[in-house]
Amino acid sequence: MIQGNEQAQLVAVCDVLPAGEVGWADSDLPYFRSLEDLLSSDVALDVVNVCTPNGFHAPQTLLALEARKHVVVEKPMALHKKDAEEVIFKALQVSRQVFTVMQNRYSPPVRWLKQMITENRLGTVFMVQMNCFWNRDDRYYHKDGWHGTPDLDGGVLFTQFSHFMDIMYWLFGDICHIKGNFGNFAHQHSTAFEDAGSVVFDFVNGGLGNINYATAVWDRNLESSITIIGEKGTVKIAGQYMDEVAVCHVADYQMPELESVNPPNDYGGYKGSASNHAAVIDNVVQTLKGTTEVATNALEGMKIVDIIERIYEVRGPGPSVNR
Repeated sequence: MIQGNEQAQLVAVCDVLPAGEVGWADSDLPYFRSLEDLLSSDVALDVVNVCTPNGFHAPQTLLALEARKHVVVEKPMALHKKDAEEVIFKALQVSRQVFTVMQNRYSPPVRWLKQMITENRLGTVFMVQMNCFWNRDDRYYHKDGWHGTPDLDGGVLFTQFSHFMDIMYWLFGDICHIKGNFGNFAHQHSTAFEDAGSVVFDFVNGGLGNINYATAVWDRNLESSITIIGEKGTVKIAGQYMDEVAVCHVADYQMPELESVNPPNDYGGYKGSASNHAAVIDNVVQTLKGTTEVATNALEGMKIVDIIERIYEVRGPGPSVNR
């Protein structure tokens, strides 16, 4: 995505693995085996993209900020609110930007839904239901890998579904009065946490909310959807990745034709997500050039961490049990 942007330049790559194992053996770019080595080198760089396991996001972001670099950090920004707060404090202290990657905001159906809510097309929102039903099995949870661990993965709401938690927060704001049921049905041998949950809550701004999620779906992803029931109508975006409008029944409103989205594949993500990631990088470039503002700022990234952490507080400490 960086190389595809005419106003950006990829100047170095850093990974704990040898260059040959990540496809960079034949590249002329400088290659580093530690972030500390990269930041102490003479490579001229403005932005560090943190694309590592979840548990490393906050400490590596802090290292980059300490070196006076802007940071693009993949979701989630951190696994604990206190760590996200530390990142925000450091960014303010050194006058650098932190961009949190929530590329699903650029999906045409999601942007359309944001416009619907902003324009108050649905009137008072009564209820929001989000369903996230995916497959993550032993093809995903490799032995000795970081997925499924409490310290580097953190849980399915962080790793699989934080993009959709972000969409819900972006549209409707914070939540309160959280209650939930959780279970680990198909991953007792491979994860330290639940693979299914049902959470109910109130929105601070009014209305009821409900999230149902699972990574125990057999063989392949089923759906990710959000349904909004409002005073003046009902809308639903669905598909595997909230990438299609399933229902639009709104008073005095004609559904417009949206930009097309490439169809999803069966397992790893929908093909249109590449263009969404390109939009993330372009937002970084344009923000630093002073022509736009941060699309998903560090405070928003922290709020997603905060919401998920409060949901997991309802679950309780330690691995969930089979129910």
